Formats: sequence, structure tokens, C-alpha cells
Amino acid sequence: MQEPGSKSSLLGSEAPTILLHKMSPEEKVCKYCGVSYLILHEFKAMEEKFVKAKEEERKFYRGSVECEKRLQEKLQSLSQDFERYKIDSESKMERLEYVILFCHLFSLEEKYRK
Repeated sequence: MQEPGSKSSLLGSEAPTILLHKMSPEEKVCKYCGVSYLILHEFKAMEEKFVKAKEEERKFYRGSVECEKRLQEKLQSLSQDFERYKIDSESKMERLEYVILFCHLFSLEEKYRK
């Protein structure tokens, strides 16, 4: 839009308002497109903010996806542990029932021996 070394290129991306007031009207607009440098500066600033906000949003999303993946893995691990403990508990209950039955039978046998 502007030629390097021209007065308008000295403004850079942060053109001070005071400098703009000292400039002639021809120096305040781009000779190529006719857009005011102040508007162009504001547009570029908004564009940079938008890009930064989008990058932050992507970082947040990536973090959320990674967190969800870890939580899913943890849930799957806990579900497997639960199933294993449930089977173990059922097995122990079955053995306990046999022990109780054996004790009951043993006590009956003792009772009838007397």
C-alpha cells in the first residue's frame, strides 16, 4: 500500500494521533487505495486482536480435548477395575457361603453326635 521510506511508512503500526494532525490530508490516506491510515491502523489492530483471540480459543480447545481424552482413559480404567472387583467380590461371597454352609453342617453334625 505504501512505499518504504515515505512519510506515511514512518507511522508504522502505532501511528500517534498528534503526528496525524500535523500531516497534510494527502499524507493521511493511502495513495493506492484511498483508505485513511488511521482507519487502516485500527483495522490492523482489530485483526491482530482477532488472531490472538482465535489462537487462545484454539489453545483452550486443544487443552479441553486433551483433558477429555485423559478423563475418558481414566473412566475406562476405573470401569475395568470396578468389573474386576465386582467379579472378585462375587467369588468371595460364593466362598463365604460355602464356609457358612460348612460351619452350619459341622455344627449340626456335632449336635447330633452328642
